[in-house]
Amino acid sequence: MLHFGQLGDVVLGLPVLRAIRGRFPDAKLTVMSGTSTAAIINLAGVADDQIAVDRVKLRDGSKVRSVVQMLSLVRQVRRRRFDLAVDLHSLSETNLLGFLAGIPNRLYADRAGRSINRLANFSVKPPKEDRGKHAAHRYMDVLRPLGIENVDPVLDLEPAVTDIAEVRKILIDRGIDGSTLVGMFLGAGHPSRRWPLEKYAELAARLDKNDGTRVLVFLGPEELDLVSVVKREFPPTVVILDELKLLPLFAALTFLRVLVSNDTGPTHLAAATKAVIVLIADKAAPTEFLPLTKRLRVVNSGSIGAIGVNEVYDAVTSELENDISAPS
Repeated sequence: MLHFGQLGDVVLGLPVLRAIRGRFPDAKLTVMSGTSTAAIINLAGVADDQIAVDRVKLRDGSKVRSVVQMLSLVRQVRRRRFDLAVDLHSLSETNLLGFLAGIPNRLYADRAGRSINRLANFSVKPPKEDRGKHAAHRYMDVLRPLGIENVDPVLDLEPAVTDIAEVRKILIDRGIDGSTLVGMFLGAGHPSRRWPLEKYAELAARLDKNDGTRVLVFLGPEELDLVSVVKREFPPTVVILDELKLLPLFAALTFLRVLVSNDTGPTHLAAATKAVIVLIADKAAPTEFLPLTKRLRVVNSGSIGAIGVNEVYDAVTSELENDISAPS
């Protein structure tokens, strides 16, 4: 299995990987992915083995070094003598990898402008990618030639006990264990998908006035430059979590009553928890990558920069009032 999508793509693809595992229980299933998503694939237990590749370094590093690493990767895959390659995200370079590695059966998603369809040779072809479908259902279409259909697209995944314990200790140490927790994820894969930081700060200040409510601000590796800004602009009671790795981050999401976020990968992890997701998005943003959960509320009344704090605050407080379940 090859899946070199970003976090949200990979999380949406986990039910499909699990379906392949169920369809071929006696096969040895190896999943090749980016290094940043390897941990969540491992947690899902869908593979017997993994190959993690730093695709960003391979793409953006020295061209000579990238070619050497690519040839080394081809040799590594060739030595394993795989019988079948299924490429869900289907990029030209991963299509080429399966071909050069000599994998005899290659089933690739047919993505216009992204994949090299002539390098696929499975006897039955999957349908061409339908961009009108949700991404999770597009992944399912790739499996049709394998006789796999009607896959439940909803992610069924729980964090490890050790990660839950790690996060609980952080909450106890900060004196907020048992509080009503509202999380905020400030980043996004592209600046155009980010709600202005000053509006997040104003939202945090308003929520901070509600008795028993505490705000957690999550910052990933790409947002570490925002730590000083958050400390300066956000209320001092806000708890900043900027050192969590992927699996403890997933565990932390299970403690939330509401996650307020831009349209980005962690929302898909939150979809597997009891937290309500208040997702802030541009009105024109595509909907095929929305988190798959009934506990989703999208605020998209206009361009993302024009969405007001009142709208988001009302959405959060409304969900807090409606959600009487206790945090995990």
